[in-house]
Amino acid sequence: MKIVIFAGGVGTRLWPLSRKNTPKQFEKIFGEHSTLQLAVNRILPIADSKDIFISSGTMYKDILYSQLQQIPKENFILEPEMRDLGPAVGLVTALFEKIEKNEPFIILWSDHLVKNEELFREVLQTAETILKTDPEKIVFIGQRSRFASQNLGWIELGKKVMHKNGLPVFSFKNWHYRPSQALAETFHKSESHVWNPGYFATTPVFLFSLYKKYAPKMYGELVKIQESFQTDNFDSVLKEIYPKLEKISFDNLLLEKMNPGDGLVIKADLGWSDVGAWEALKEALSTRDHENVTRGNVMLEDSRDVLLFNYTNQLTVGIDLEEMIIINTSDVVLVCKKSSIPKIKKLVEGLTSTQHEHLA
Repeated sequence: MKIVIFAGGVGTRLWPLSRKNTPKQFEKIFGEHSTLQLAVNRILPIADSKDIFISSGTMYKDILYSQLQQIPKENFILEPEMRDLGPAVGLVTALFEKIEKNEPFIILWSDHLVKNEELFREVLQTAETILKTDPEKIVFIGQRSRFASQNLGWIELGKKVMHKNGLPVFSFKNWHYRPSQALAETFHKSESHVWNPGYFATTPVFLFSLYKKYAPKMYGELVKIQESFQTDNFDSVLKEIYPKLEKISFDNLLLEKMNPGDGLVIKADLGWSDVGAWEALKEALSTRDHENVTRGNVMLEDSRDVLLFNYTNQLTVGIDLEEMIIINTSDVVLVCKKSSIPKIKKLVEGLTSTQHEHLA
């Protein structure tokens, strides 16, 4: 089994901690290791470092090598230009299809929190077991919902088809991305819907066949890159072709078009959280409703439901605050309501071509 961890996102919604040059996956959000390092560490008990691959951009090469010294350098798949996940997953699939086309591989992400790590590893091994007997499938991993989230993707489950290693496995029925609050409430109360962490397992030969079927133009260009792989021309061919590929998400490119019968879903409570935004990070770190979550040299008085992270030595104080996010870094202080987090991305984009562009 090969495991690919994608680590190329910018993480705008975690600004000002996460920035273009130092995205969130390289930052120490949960202690003394970056979320990328934590993602690697949680799979090392079941995977040799030679079977762990990192997909990212060439601009992050130095920090990747520095943080993941245990990963062989040839296992870093670096895009010359970021083109979203449709091309990124396609590139990885094309390379694997050339060298180990029938060996299961698993797609993971570098910026998530997984509290139940032992179960997480059991789920990955179960997905591998399923694919060894049924290689023409995509096995998705579904997280039991903890609340009615509008900001996450949801998977609609079909019938339970088996129990494998004590885990329920369902047929795949449908996707629902960022539903209305009313619909999210319905999903949360239902046993037939789970959160979609974006983790899945399949075989290179099967996934590449889906590119050929649903994205033939991109498939043709990926084949040219594949043919140059492990030759002296690979770098030049990759730099010539890859930046011209359509910039499109993996969901829009393939998953929305796939035959539902090609999918299976393992349902589990992994303690998973997508910490792509400050309010999501607060939910992941809270042990009870309306709890304050703090880091660094801080004081809070008569306050509730506040996340206050201080990355400086200066004392940061909050009084009579409610439902607030405060992030203090050496050059930016962010203060906003929890409900205003979606506006951060637009604000950061607006820094381009201004005197504050270097802070983006």
